[in-house]
Amino acid sequence: MKRLFLLTAIAGIFAVSNVSAQRKDPAMSGQKLGIGVDFALPTGTTNDYYKLGVGGSLQFQTPIAHNLNFTGSAGYLSFTGKEYLGGILKTPTYAAIPLKAGLRYFVAENFYVGGELGAAIGTSSGANTAFVYSPGAGFEFPVANKSTVEIGARYEGWSSGNNVNSYVPVKGFVGLRLAYNFGL
Repeated sequence: MKRLFLLTAIAGIFAVSNVSAQRKDPAMSGQKLGIGVDFALPTGTTNDYYKLGVGGSLQFQTPIAHNLNFTGSAGYLSFTGKEYLGGILKTPTYAAIPLKAGLRYFVAENFYVGGELGAAIGTSSGANTAFVYSPGAGFEFPVANKSTVEIGARYEGWSSGNNVNSYVPVKGFVGLRLAYNFGL
C-alpha cells in the first residue's frame, strides 16, 4: 500500500511538472520577431522644436538566461517640426534610423524592464549619427501559440557628444511602442 501511494505521488508530481512545462508563457520563452508602431513624445529642448515623432520598428528577441532576453532592433522615426509666427517659420522635419541592442528582463509574468544602446543614423539633410541609450518597461500579452502583443514605454536619449559640426536636433523623448511579436 505504501509503495502504491509513493508511486502515485511520484507520478502526480511528474504529471503536474509536465503540464506546467507545457503551459510556459510564450511572452517569456523562445525567439521572437516583433513589428511595431512607435510614437515619440519630445522632452526638454527637443519639445521646443518638434511636435511628435512617428515611425516603425522591428525587434528580435532571444533568451540568453532564465527570464532574460537579448534584443536587437532597427526602426525609422520621423519628427514633425513646430510652426512659429503663424506658420511663417517652421522647424524642418527630422528623421533617423535607430539601431540598438540590449537586454530585456521579465520581472514578473509578462512584465519586463530593459535597456538598449546603439546609434541613430540621421537621414535628414546634414544630419549626423547620435549615440542612443534607452531604458524602458512594458508588457507582453500572449495572443496565440508563441505570439504576443507588446505595449512598452521608454525614455530615449540621443547624444552627439561635443562636436559642434554634428547636427542631431533630437535630444530626448518618451517613446511608446505597440507591437505584434511572432514566435520563431
